[in-house]
Formats: sequence, C-alpha cells, structure tokens
Amino acid sequence: MLLKIVHYNDPILRKKGAPVTAFNPALKKLAAEMVETMHEAEGIGLAAQQIGQAIQLCVIDLRPAEAKFRWVYDGARLPLELFMPLALVNPEITIVPEPETVYEEGCLSFPHIRGDVVRPDEITVRFKDVAGHAHVLQCDGLLSRCVQHEADHLNGVLFIDRMGKDVLALLEPELKALKKQTREAAKKT
Repeated sequence: MLLKIVHYNDPILRKKGAPVTAFNPALKKLAAEMVETMHEAEGIGLAAQQIGQAIQLCVIDLRPAEAKFRWVYDGARLPLELFMPLALVNPEITIVPEPETVYEEGCLSFPHIRGDVVRPDEITVRFKDVAGHAHVLQCDGLLSRCVQHEADHLNGVLFIDRMGKDVLALLEPELKALKKQTREAAKKT
C-alpha cells in the first residue's frame, strides 16, 4: 500500500523519532510499504517522519543508482542485491570526519528542490533490521550520504539545515512556496 509523503513545514518532519522496541509483523509491513512508496516516488531513501510517523526507521535502495560507492556489510563485501532495499531501525552513525564532500541533494518531502550539502564522505552505521538483528555497515559516497540524510530525518533535521547560507538563499522562494502549499493542504484535511 502506498503511503502519503508529507511535505516541508509539516511539524512531524521536525520530530525526533522514538526508538523502535517492537520487532513484529507490523514493523515489517510498515518498512515494506515505505519501500514501495519510495520506489513509486522514484526516491532512494525514505524516513518514517516523511510518512507521518516519528519513529527510528528509514529505508534505502541504491540498486538503481549509477554513483560509485564502497561498502562493507557485516564484515563482507556483499552484492547490493543481498541487502537492499535496506531497512535501518534505530541507526547509530559514527562519522569519519575527513574528507568531506559536496553533493547536490534532493528530498521527497521537498519536491523539485535540490541544493548542495557538505557531509563527511565515510561513515559506519550500527542498526537493527526489521527482525531485530544487529548489523554494521561501513560505507562512503552516495550510500554514506543517503544514510546520513535519512538518519537526520529520524532526528528532526532536514537537508536544508545542512546547507550553506548562500545555497539556502537561492532556494528561499521555492521553500516559501512549498510552505504555503503545505499549509493550504493542511487546512483542507
């Protein structure tokens, strides 16, 4: 079932997600619906806040991405097809501070809005899957960036919060228009 993706200025996007404690069929179903919704929207990541739930759950699928990145999943270099789409529950990120890279990011909660964001290139993320099994993923490039972007959502942080003032200033008219659309849509429901 496709879920509704909330847009910028919806208060849920600023809520820190509660840790997931119940690893049950409902969590597995929610993650599957989030993956379906993400694919339908042609995204590569989706956080629970973006579908109106403030919990520590996000999904990522970079199988169609053409960007180059490296990864080690639970100590092995598995093919992407073996662990993606990936559901990260209660992720904890450790960054490698250098180098940092600049990349133009977008977000399903900010349709058609993109801007440069500086992030560390390499991370290690510890998380659980929807069955409650612990995993460790070391990665760089687009996969690292995507994990950081989605984990930010889980903590109420948006990619616009990571943009430089000059980049944000260029996007201000589009952000104001999206805020207005979100406000008007909320009045209709």
